[in-house]
Amino acid sequence: MDAFEKEMTEYVGVGHAAALSSGTAALHLAMRLLGVGAGDEVLCSTFTFSATVNPIVYEGGRPVLVDCDAATWTMDPNLLEGELKRLDAAGRCPKAVIAVDLYGQCADYDAISTLCDRYGVPLVEDAAEALGSDFRGKRAGRFGRLGVLSFNGNKIITTSGGGMLLSDEEPLVAKARFMATQAREAAAHYEHREIGFNYRMSNVLAAIGRGQLRVLPKRVAARRRNFNRYVEALGDLPGISFMPEAPYGTANRWLTCMLIDPTAFGATREDVRLALERENIESRPLWKPMHMQPVFAGCRSVGGSVSATLFADGLCLPSGSSLTDEDHARVVTRVRGAARSSRRG
Repeated sequence: MDAFEKEMTEYVGVGHAAALSSGTAALHLAMRLLGVGAGDEVLCSTFTFSATVNPIVYEGGRPVLVDCDAATWTMDPNLLEGELKRLDAAGRCPKAVIAVDLYGQCADYDAISTLCDRYGVPLVEDAAEALGSDFRGKRAGRFGRLGVLSFNGNKIITTSGGGMLLSDEEPLVAKARFMATQAREAAAHYEHREIGFNYRMSNVLAAIGRGQLRVLPKRVAARRRNFNRYVEALGDLPGISFMPEAPYGTANRWLTCMLIDPTAFGATREDVRLALERENIESRPLWKPMHMQPVFAGCRSVGGSVSATLFADGLCLPSGSSLTDEDHARVVTRVRGAARSSRRG
């Protein structure tokens, strides 16, 4: 496990790491380390998976859900600035900001880090989907006071389950390791003075992770190749567009995401998804924003229309690193056929 942590810190370019049982565990420990407690507000991307937001609630905090911008699909720095300014004026400094690197694209850390520094708010980078991506030549996972990775089975590299907490602050990572091993004190017997968790990664999974890390560049190349092939094969269709790549970085293209304008294309996102499903091809809508989720209905949101539109019109296409030419051709044929079928109908 020590070797996996060391190799990951060298790859990402960060000082310290704790290998854990999941990315969610890493986010939970991040909230605990930053002192999030009952009633504390944490500003968080709304366009994400629920695992980003749940750990705020685990600690009794109150998520404030911030919309993305259309140019990157990540947290909108202008909305973040407005909310930080408003909270500062009201004397209600949030406990943290969680920015999500969505579908492998880094958030705008020039702007977001500057804002967090200005208002004295710790930044947590949820890079669960972004290992292998970069922001201005620096790899995802190293931005903010704490960074989070995931090695879940659907990620670009996997240990079947697992995650990692990253930081340049050694005391934070040491505390994370302590809390992740049931907060056991240094004693011959089992001594516990605070509540801990069973969050440490096993040595077996860490060994798998070391092997996976060696093939990460090939995985990124494969995902980017998938994306480019879809653009070439479908980009000429009216009403079809793809997730933009921000000029400040290189995305790992974890998933190929496209938008379908139903008026121009002649079929909805759901029409296309069901057409693929009939051929036993799995595709999924983009993340349903957290401010639209019933479980977070009571949370305050900032904006929301951009991510709501992306959810309504967006589809994730099959994107695995082992996607074959035949697999790709089947998907393309069905997407094109969905528009023709709708027009005939």
